[in-house]
Amino acid sequence: MRKVGIVMGSTSDLPVVEKAIGVLRDYGVDTEVRVLSAHRCPNEAREFAASARESGFSVLIAAAGMAAHLAGALAANTTLPVIGIPCAGANFDGMDALLSTVQMPSGIPVATVAVNGAKNAALLAIQIMAVTDMSLADKLSAAREKETAAVLKADKELREQYQ
Repeated sequence: MRKVGIVMGSTSDLPVVEKAIGVLRDYGVDTEVRVLSAHRCPNEAREFAASARESGFSVLIAAAGMAAHLAGALAANTTLPVIGIPCAGANFDGMDALLSTVQMPSGIPVATVAVNGAKNAALLAIQIMAVTDMSLADKLSAAREKETAAVLKADKELREQYQ
């Protein structure tokens, strides 16, 4: 199995990123977690992205707040799928990061999840990997069935309580 690279712009993004790490670990997906800033160490971020495929990565997840150029900077230097997690900041509740992450120029795509949407970023990475990994596809199906059962159970209990 290949692995997912998780890169954050600073350790202040770690509380958000930990949700993605947890999901990936629950699914048995190897991860490597890094702190690389698109602005403070652009050469290192570029080198990480440029060598990611050869280093065994299947997908990169980039979490950043404020100007949030990290996902785009990584995507510009790799052809691997890049998933951006815009992180909420103090000034604009993550709207600045969301717009910076989602507004990529034509030809350099970044999949973007909700502000602080690390769980969905991890699940999207797993779905991408599951295209060729049936064990991950089976785990995703089982998780969906479990979620469906939980909602239907809650629905039944609610209907019984109010009928």
